[in-house]
Amino acid sequence: MEAGLPPRDPRAAHRREVMAARRVGLDKKCTCGESRPEALIPGEDPAICAKCDRKRRKWNTSDNHHLFGIANSPGKTSIPVNDHRAFLSVSQQNWPRETLENTDGSPLLASAAKIRGFGDFVLYLIQEHLLPAAELLERFDAILKRKLGKKYWKKMKLKAFEAQSQ
Repeated sequence: MEAGLPPRDPRAAHRREVMAARRVGLDKKCTCGESRPEALIPGEDPAICAKCDRKRRKWNTSDNHHLFGIANSPGKTSIPVNDHRAFLSVSQQNWPRETLENTDGSPLLASAAKIRGFGDFVLYLIQEHLLPAAELLERFDAILKRKLGKKYWKKMKLKAFEAQSQ
């Protein structure tokens, strides 16, 4: 899932995307299935993603992501390396440079960065965790309907979880 907020500068975002793809080669994919160019290691043949490369080296497969940009807050959270490289860091590259770098330490730009960082992180959580969980539940519901019948939950004492109709 690659949806998110539209970039502030679509041309610059497209240029970064094209450059990342050129660095690793067009249509490259790691054996694990990772195909986001920003997550792949340039110059590797066959292609390998940062996570698989780190696993091979027995290194930590997570990065500490500065949610609000290092110039704005020391706050960090541990993120899988591929998601850090291909989602959250890419999102920060779409911020205004002045906000991300905040060279003068402006409290207003730091607050803007906190809003942007929070939004990016929430979108990441929705796309990487909540929507896949919803899709899993929907698939499981279809399987249960096929195997146990249209209203399977009535046989399973799941009345408390029934959808509430108006």
